Amino acid sequence: MNGPLHGIHIVEFESLGPGPLAGRILLGMGATVTLIARPTKSAVSAQLAGDQEDELNRGKQRIALDLKQAADREQAMQLLAGADALIEGNRPGVMERLGFSPAECARHNPKLVYGRMTGWGQEGPLAHAAGHDLNYVALTGLLSLSAHRGELPVIPPTMVGDAPGALGLAFGMVCALLDAQRSGKGRVVDAAIVDILAMLGGLAQWISASGQLGSSAPSPFHDSPFYDVYRCADGRDITIGALEPQFYALLLEKLGLTDVPAEAQYDTTQWPALKKRLRHLFAERSRDEWCTLLEGSDACFAPVLSLAEAARHPHNVARGNYKETTAGHPFGNPAPRFTELG
Repeated sequence: MNGPLHGIHIVEFESLGPGPLAGRILLGMGATVTLIARPTKSAVSAQLAGDQEDELNRGKQRIALDLKQAADREQAMQLLAGADALIEGNRPGVMERLGFSPAECARHNPKLVYGRMTGWGQEGPLAHAAGHDLNYVALTGLLSLSAHRGELPVIPPTMVGDAPGALGLAFGMVCALLDAQRSGKGRVVDAAIVDILAMLGGLAQWISASGQLGSSAPSPFHDSPFYDVYRCADGRDITIGALEPQFYALLLEKLGLTDVPAEAQYDTTQWPALKKRLRHLFAERSRDEWCTLLEGSDACFAPVLSLAEAARHPHNVARGNYKETTAGHPFGNPAPRFTELG
């Protein structure tokens, strides 16, 4: 079965991080992506990726063009004239200076969906400033929620800002593509990571408003014994996330803690002592032993896996979540999945 975006042609101007990931997401949904690559590799890309093949661009049709040259700019515009959409991840104003402004592209292709991937957006006081994932997460207020009373916030992996930004751009472009099919007119998709994170932070904002996250009050997500990471006897780690009463009761039962009243789950005065007890308890067995006891149950349990371990885990194998690169490293497959209706 062809992907749902089969027949859609996207031209992607080479950039870093979320722009290429957005292109890969749309490629995984069946679109054809033509990558206009710079003549030389950027210093940051060379540093982060090293000599390995760029998995974010695997499967894209690559054309190296020097957009400072008139002939190469003309070739790029010809590609755009026959495309359905464009992805660019430059600072505001760069595409305009190169001669590829939305207005200029619309003259050649009125139905073109023009996807713009930035950290700060096309307008605003920070629009022209440099930034990266950590900065965007910080400005939305979400990074502060990872701090536990007076401690430094936890630096998240780079997917916390860049990856949602890429997914937001891909979602916006698909919406605009649907509209272009109906109206015959393209749209500019201004996908700023700060905007998308502010939207996706809704759950955290909702919990924070109740005082249970980011305040001085005891938090289920920082202080409770039933939502935490625990170290095991072999030095490896597990996670517990039994927020609901029925799941917490099952956790206590499986751990043999018959003297702990399940109905007192949210008695915050009991949390410090019980957390200390659980730390000692989980340190008595290996991670694999705890997996045997708890994994697959409603105790809301999962082991903390390395990327290599994650690729071998039976559930991820059954779901086909990872493939192996030519260098032998795990890399995520396209998602979500589609099947025929009926």
